[in-house]
Amino acid sequence: MMNERGKSDRSVVPEKLPNKADNHAAEVVEVRDRAKGNSPKRDKPWTLIQEGLPSALERVGQAARQDKKLRFTALLHHIYDVDRLRRAYYALEHEAAAGIDGETWKHYGENLMDNLQDLSGRLARGAYRARPVRRAYIEKADGRKRPLGVPVLEDKIVQRSAVEVLNAIYEVDFLGFSYGFRPGRSQHQALDAVAYGMWKKMVKWILDADLQSFFDTLKHDWLVKFLEHRIADRRVIRLIQKWLNAGVLEDGKRMVSEIGTVQGGSISPLLANIYLHYVLDLWVEQWRKTKAKGDVLVVRYADDFVVGFQHRKEAEQLLDELRERLAQFGLRLHPEKTRRIEFGRFAQQDRRARGEGKPETFNFLGFTHHCGTDQRGKFTVVRKTMRQRMLRKLTEVTLELRRRRHQPVNEQGRYVQALIRGHMNYYGVPLNSRAIRAFRVLVIRLWKKWLSRRSQKGYVNWDRMQCYIDRWVPAAVICHPYPSARFGG
Repeated sequence: MMNERGKSDRSVVPEKLPNKADNHAAEVVEVRDRAKGNSPKRDKPWTLIQEGLPSALERVGQAARQDKKLRFTALLHHIYDVDRLRRAYYALEHEAAAGIDGETWKHYGENLMDNLQDLSGRLARGAYRARPVRRAYIEKADGRKRPLGVPVLEDKIVQRSAVEVLNAIYEVDFLGFSYGFRPGRSQHQALDAVAYGMWKKMVKWILDADLQSFFDTLKHDWLVKFLEHRIADRRVIRLIQKWLNAGVLEDGKRMVSEIGTVQGGSISPLLANIYLHYVLDLWVEQWRKTKAKGDVLVVRYADDFVVGFQHRKEAEQLLDELRERLAQFGLRLHPEKTRRIEFGRFAQQDRRARGEGKPETFNFLGFTHHCGTDQRGKFTVVRKTMRQRMLRKLTEVTLELRRRRHQPVNEQGRYVQALIRGHMNYYGVPLNSRAIRAFRVLVIRLWKKWLSRRSQKGYVNWDRMQCYIDRWVPAAVICHPYPSARFGG
């Protein structure tokens, strides 16, 4: 890699570390062969395979952290590294659907090392070609269908390897309020950041925003310009362009567009974060520092974000300027999902003084957020399972239990157990116990209904059902701590 002055700064095995360097030093020198006759023993470790020295990607991250304007010129060799490709292969979902070539994880692994060596060679000499993705659809909470793409297996492997390499750079750049699809970050951290931020800051107004068809409207030319801020390795840029231009295969027809990135590949979330980092995050952060007079809270998860304000006028100002900002890059806010509402510690008393009703609620990451109080009577953000999400899930459960009704009870029990446990792992947040208990009860009733319809004489009474419940149905428990436990530390 090179710095902006063109001086060589390659991330290779160092012969020695620079003298008087701080912890973020990135300067290294090339490796030289050992002189003949020198003892093979070493008094102290200095190779990458020995303890105490950073890995190649750690050194890339150190360089990125030290110089926020550094452009990396030698990255592709990290991506086609056979060991990294092998780890990427094993990290894939083993039973995932195959792409247009029909290649499965299991079949590819029967001759894994030869296949990966061949893939690495094609990447190194520029002979690798991205294949079109197979189109698939999943239903969204509002009843519409979200288009997804199913890449071929080798594209999945290379994309996952590329994400690992690029994360070493961009995890240094991304801002703290960005939580979506990042290592070590989760939806619950984003949810807790909203709740804790409203308790900690003087927030009276909320801008609940959603980008309309974001993955279908981001522009390739802008994305490439954003990538070039950090990546000067043209081979990596071309590799990403191959995925962007591979297109979608649907009903036997290949469709290619100069806008949008297909959801479903490992690279899409990272590219989306990079796009929004430059279009939204940096702009909002600068706006907050230079134009806001009161407190401003920002939390973003992918293309869904929440901004809290102390002053209504600033909420209106940011919304107007944000629309103009997004339009410059081909994006726009969803007209139905973007709202400015009064919300926060003082919303209830302010609205009561004006003779108005309770504060409005907003939805974020599957939860409806309410203004409420804790057991001590202090303000808190109460998060409840979104009604639409629960109803949609129960509809899916009904169809699935109907399909499984002739399976052995043990197989059905394992399905119900995994279903309820997964629901609690996500929705089991403090003050949402009533909703998760209701979901558990409704699933039990649905299971009993379809067990009783296995045959005309197969009615299951509650005594018998209780045995199944005791064996297979987990208790409804809260799985997550209060937001203050995560952020108040």
